[in-house]
Amino acid sequence: MSTDVSRPAPPARSGAAAAVSWIMTIGLNVVAPILTYNTLTDDHGWSEFAALLVSGAWPVLDTAIVVAWRRKFDEFALVTMVFLVITAVVSLVGTHSARALLIKDSGVTGLFGLLCLVTLATARPLMFYFGRKFATDGTPESTAWWNGLWQYEGFRTTMRRMTLVWGVAYIVEALVRVALAFVLSTSTMVTISPFMIYGTLGGLALWTARYGKRSQAEGERRAAEAAAQEAAPEAERAAGGTPAA
Repeated sequence: MSTDVSRPAPPARSGAAAAVSWIMTIGLNVVAPILTYNTLTDDHGWSEFAALLVSGAWPVLDTAIVVAWRRKFDEFALVTMVFLVITAVVSLVGTHSARALLIKDSGVTGLFGLLCLVTLATARPLMFYFGRKFATDGTPESTAWWNGLWQYEGFRTTMRRMTLVWGVAYIVEALVRVALAFVLSTSTMVTISPFMIYGTLGGLALWTARYGKRSQAEGERRAAEAAAQEAAPEAERAAGGTPAA
């Protein structure tokens, strides 16, 4: 089992490729689905379910572009599609009262949290793929670098811990919103629900960034200590001393 002492540095990133990747990801997976959904429901009177299905075509397009451009399947787009399928299924099941819709929204984030936890039992946890999407520019060199980090125990621990925290946080957030939907008025929940959704996302993103930096710093510290320990016997021999046992 490899340690972190020889973890390679990331390759130089292509600024243009990274910018294109970010713009395409955010545009096709976030902005376009939201605009399509709101336009169809607000301006054209489409049902929520029908509008959701149509808006889900944008991540499919993103996946097709990635496959054609890089000749590989992008797991981030796959997760996005899974999330949209979960949303569609949850929206279709049950009654369509205001309270039911609020509970269904909570069910979506709760199922996403459950998906995070399920991936802990797979070869790679979900945050590994999310990290690769945003820590690389999608080139073969940067992708190979990120994939190669999996051999290090510290990196594996970091990815699994991040996935665990995201999963638990979203399940707890969903349970809290379901409980509030039964004790607060619909108008109040409509107001506070977006703050809970984006507040949870923002808090997790901030924690992930800080935890990632701490883990990286810890890995660098261990590498420096290991290098110093390896250099000490050489220095003693050069000075004519006897290496420590």
